[in-house]
Amino acid sequence: MSAPVRLSPEELRTLFLFTDLTDDQIGWLAEHGDVLEVAAGEDIVIEGEPARCFHVLLSGAIAMSRLIGGDPVETTRTDQRGVYFGAVQFYVDDESASDYPASVRAVTDCVVLAIPAKEFAVEFARWYPMAVHLLEGMLLGLRRGNSQVAERERLLALGKLSAGLTHELNNPAAAASRAADTLRDKVAGMRAKLAMIADGKIAGAQLKKLVMAQDEFVKKVRHAPALSALEAADREDELGDWLDDHAIDGSWELAPVFVAGGLGVEDLEAVHAAAHETTLEGAVRWLAYTVETESLLREILDATTRISTLVGAAKQYSQMDRAPHRWIDVHEGLDATLVMFGRKLGDGSGVWIVKDYDRGIPQIPAYPAELNQVWTNLIDNALDAMDGSGTLTVRTSRTGECVVVEIGDTGPGIPPEVRQRIFEPFFTTKPVGQGTGLGLDVTYRVVVTRHHGDVQVESEPGNTRFLVQLPITEETS
Repeated sequence: MSAPVRLSPEELRTLFLFTDLTDDQIGWLAEHGDVLEVAAGEDIVIEGEPARCFHVLLSGAIAMSRLIGGDPVETTRTDQRGVYFGAVQFYVDDESASDYPASVRAVTDCVVLAIPAKEFAVEFARWYPMAVHLLEGMLLGLRRGNSQVAERERLLALGKLSAGLTHELNNPAAAASRAADTLRDKVAGMRAKLAMIADGKIAGAQLKKLVMAQDEFVKKVRHAPALSALEAADREDELGDWLDDHAIDGSWELAPVFVAGGLGVEDLEAVHAAAHETTLEGAVRWLAYTVETESLLREILDATTRISTLVGAAKQYSQMDRAPHRWIDVHEGLDATLVMFGRKLGDGSGVWIVKDYDRGIPQIPAYPAELNQVWTNLIDNALDAMDGSGTLTVRTSRTGECVVVEIGDTGPGIPPEVRQRIFEPFFTTKPVGQGTGLGLDVTYRVVVTRHHGDVQVESEPGNTRFLVQLPITEETS
């Protein structure tokens, strides 16, 4: 077995990392560093494998890449002599530094210096004990601070969404309360009017016909068509004339009630045939109460259905009582998140929403609660960018073995110099106090690190799109 190739102390001092080392330190590196020749196209280190060596490039060109969605994505390419890679956190006694964070491949024939990480860590701690403590403290502090600020970011987002949800719930709840209160008065009036009708002035056969007419009115109210303002006005005029012709007071008040319930002149003619002329007005008013009560019941049902829908969306968004990792339909999480933003996306908000879903895409393995945080961050940023006016696009599709979720906005766009740093932790373009700079960092880590997917941004004025790719197949260990 041939002896390993070493660099002399003088050669090591030509590298910028080692220029100022002492003779003993240089001597240790000269004794323990192996010079390796790597042919073009070969891997020098592989992402995820144990971080055994700290590498320094001596000659040639290398390319660094990360696995995203199962495919290698190149992040850096360089031929600068002295650049280092591999076990770059060898000095940290932490599980996060135990594996290579990225793969490095030789683009051309390369020569690299490989220093054993474990042995180097021991010597490095002996050479620079204070520096090691400072570096470890800095890394741990950054992680802890990142975690705390990220938690604060999530709480702030949750607070905003909770306020929006409360507002959304208040509207149907208030509507149901008003309708129920009005319904009490209408039912009381209907009972009083029925007593007057049946007070010996109408035959039993006629009363039976009126009750049958009441049933028909109820059926029509339940399926009343939506009318334009012009159509409703024309029908109200027609019904008003009929009521005036039959000497029924308050036609201007009764006609809108019957029209809103989907009733017309022919329906009142049936009432006229069933009731005696002297009891026609009482019968018409009794049936008007019937139409109003049924309309109010429908309003209460719509309001309570809306409340149930909002509660269901909130449960879907929070993923209560569900497994943290499971196969999901991404549309469920997207729709639940959009409901949480209902106040910013409702009528009169100035923001139009376009949903372009490919319902044929398959379910994916995911952590749905974490993905909902991703959708929250991206939609919130899009709404902030549009400043209350524009079009929000939510689109899904499939590309190869990935599901793609696109969140787009028509805001002013992201400048190229900002786009390069947009996923960096703590980087924000918002004013002081309005952003932590962790929303897109969390997004990146959830998509790339947690789900092994990819997130990209394409932007120009009036068209900014965030593209999230999520693998369809579950990664096997």
